[in-house]
Amino acid sequence: MPAASLSAPGYAYAELGLHNHHANAELARECALALSYNGLSHAVMMASPDDLEDFAIGFSLSAGLIDSIDDIYDIQLSGTDSARQAQLRISSRTFWRLRQQRRQLAGNSGCGLCGVEALEQALPQLKALAPSNLPPASHLHALRERIGAAQQGARSSGALHAALFVDARGEIALCREDIGRHNALDKLIGALARSDEAANAGFAVVTSRCSLELLHKAVRCGIATLVSLSAPTALTVDWARRHHLNLIHLPHHSAPRVYSPAPEEYRA
Repeated sequence: MPAASLSAPGYAYAELGLHNHHANAELARECALALSYNGLSHAVMMASPDDLEDFAIGFSLSAGLIDSIDDIYDIQLSGTDSARQAQLRISSRTFWRLRQQRRQLAGNSGCGLCGVEALEQALPQLKALAPSNLPPASHLHALRERIGAAQQGARSSGALHAALFVDARGEIALCREDIGRHNALDKLIGALARSDEAANAGFAVVTSRCSLELLHKAVRCGIATLVSLSAPTALTVDWARRHHLNLIHLPHHSAPRVYSPAPEEYRA
């Protein structure tokens, strides 16, 4: 299915207090996407209607529903406008596991823990990554400006988060956008799984708040370094250090801040 446009056609608006001043603005699109596995309904997510196959793959990987892209035998996308469906056919082994841990999950773009029924799901046991080198500081040079150039959807609508992958040469290799920050990272994870890029060879960047749910996704999917444009939460830093995820905050007007590994473990 071809990718849908990130923005809807212009919507007319009037500026408050200036009744004779009318203009048009492009707005971000969104749809309800129902995901099912081997015919079993699992989740309904609000998402931007582009790169939905990447999202279905990335969501499945980052939620721990499958172990690798090879567990997915087929994906059928259907629907139009505001109602879409992604029907995945997965291996018998992973489907059995999904049925064992099945929960009703109602997701939205603002909360990554909707539908979680137990603390074990909010604070899961994750396998720690192998420690890896931090990226060269030069690979973060002018990164905010380069991200702005890569975010085509945000330039027109101003309402989209982005997740990007910077390769071993320091170049932006992949960019995925969505109304939901979790969705944007899931789309990037799906795109990485379908590409020749090794997740631990470069680093991922998120333009949104860096919370624990995003760390879960990165660690599960083998991303070695996560860079965020907003400061991480304290719990995210604790978990990043415990799981050997390199965690870097890129402030607006100062040098990149390495929160994980801890300063006593890191030497520039």
